Amino acid sequence: MSTKILALDTSTENCSVALLVDDQVYVRSEVAPRDHTKKVLPMVDEVLKEAGLTLAELDALAYGRGPGSFTGVRIGIGIAQGLAFGANLPMIGVSTLEAMAQGSFRLHGATHVAAAIDARMEEVYWGRYRRQESGEWLAVDQECVIAPATLVEQVVADDQAWTMAGTGWDAYADALQPLVLNRTQGDVLYPDSQDIVQVAKFMLQKGQTVPVEESSPVYLRDNVAWKKLPGRE
Repeated sequence: MSTKILALDTSTENCSVALLVDDQVYVRSEVAPRDHTKKVLPMVDEVLKEAGLTLAELDALAYGRGPGSFTGVRIGIGIAQGLAFGANLPMIGVSTLEAMAQGSFRLHGATHVAAAIDARMEEVYWGRYRRQESGEWLAVDQECVIAPATLVEQVVADDQAWTMAGTGWDAYADALQPLVLNRTQGDVLYPDSQDIVQVAKFMLQKGQTVPVEESSPVYLRDNVAWKKLPGRE
C-alpha cells in the first residue's frame, strides 16, 4: 500500500516542508528566521507539484509539534491545520527533538542522540533518544525544559556515546561542559521536515493520528496561551 505524507515545520529558525511518497522524499528547507509565513506555503506547492499530487490524495499531514519557538510552533500548527482541514486529512504531531535524532541518524548513522534546543531564558528543551531495530526512536528521558545547571545535576553517566544535536549545546556550552555524558559532535542544529516525515510514517502505521480539531502544540512551558480552533474546549 502506498504511503503519502506531507510534513511541515516552522518551530525553529529552519523552515521546511517534505513530502514522502513510499520511499521517495521531496524536500524544501531554508533557514529563514523571520520569513516562515512567506515561505512555507510556496514550499508546500512546490513539493506537491514535483510529486504530481494534490493534498486530497495524501494519507496524512504531519507537523513539528514543538518544542521550539512559541511563535514558530503556532505558525506551523496553524498552517498545518488549515491544509489538513481543507483536504480532510488526519494529522500527526511529531516531536522536534525526536526529529533531530532522526536527522542525526540520516546524516551520520547516530543511534543514540542527545537533543538540546536553546529555549532562551537560560534554559534548554531537552530529550535523549535511542534508535530501535525497527527504525523507531525510544525516548530515554522525558522531554522537558530545564536549566543547564539542573540538567548537569540530574543526568547519570552511562557507557553510551551520545551524538549532540540542537542549538542548546553551543548556546550553553560552558554550563553544559560538566555534563557526565560521553558526547560526540554532531551538526544537526534544527529539526527538518524530511526527518519529521520519517517519524510520522511509523506513527501512521500504528494509527497514531488525530483529527484536525484535536491537534495541538507542545510548548513544555505551561504559561503559554494557545488559541484553540472553534469547537475545542
